[in-house]
Amino acid sequence: MPKQFRADLHIHTCLSPCADITMSPLRIVNKAVERGLDIIAITDHNSAENTAAAVRSVRDMNLFVLTGMEVTSSEEAHILALFDNIESILRLQDTVYRNMTAGENVERLFGEQVVANENDEVMGFNKRLLIGATNMSANSIVTEIHSLGGLAIASHIDRDAFSILSQLGFIPDDVSFDALELSSAISRKKAEELYETYDSFTWISSSDAHAIDDIGKRTTLFHMNDSSIEEMRMALKSINGRKVEWE
Repeated sequence: MPKQFRADLHIHTCLSPCADITMSPLRIVNKAVERGLDIIAITDHNSAENTAAAVRSVRDMNLFVLTGMEVTSSEEAHILALFDNIESILRLQDTVYRNMTAGENVERLFGEQVVANENDEVMGFNKRLLIGATNMSANSIVTEIHSLGGLAIASHIDRDAFSILSQLGFIPDDVSFDALELSSAISRKKAEELYETYDSFTWISSSDAHAIDDIGKRTTLFHMNDSSIEEMRMALKSINGRKVEWE
């Protein structure tokens, strides 16, 4: 019998240069538990160096942390990659790092990129240009995510920048997204009016939190047997009573 899990699948830590410095893995986990979330995903820009710390931060709390990343394609479209293990996200990180825009982060322009541990301690600073695009196409990113067993979701398709629709004007037939994400800025009713062309896809909605109080601002309900990527995959496909809902 499927159970209900409340999920926020798009959260940035202090590793993302655009996120608040207070977004440490431990604080994120504590806020997620406080907000009554069952599942969260850590999805920093083009890096996964804070995902393991987030997983370790859970300790004995009742929260499932997905290891993730928000990858920027060569078209400058954001794509969420979600996994339920450290090994796969680190393999994706290796591929992303090999295909990143050359150059270093300029902290005074983009912000610090803080690597933290599960005890709220700063371990270092990522000097890569995480805010930039990779040289990987949207198709190749989605293919790579699927080859590693993950879910690939088109980020905030309703936004005027850095979405697959803002950058290309359409969703290519050869890009096999598992779902489309709507931002917290749009209602379900408005989304149905604007994006009825894409109603064959499953839709989710997330907070895209860059500050601690935004965590859980918008969530998706997953009806599944347990917390795992495979169960989420079945829910996104509405298999055997599993389903997703958002308002």
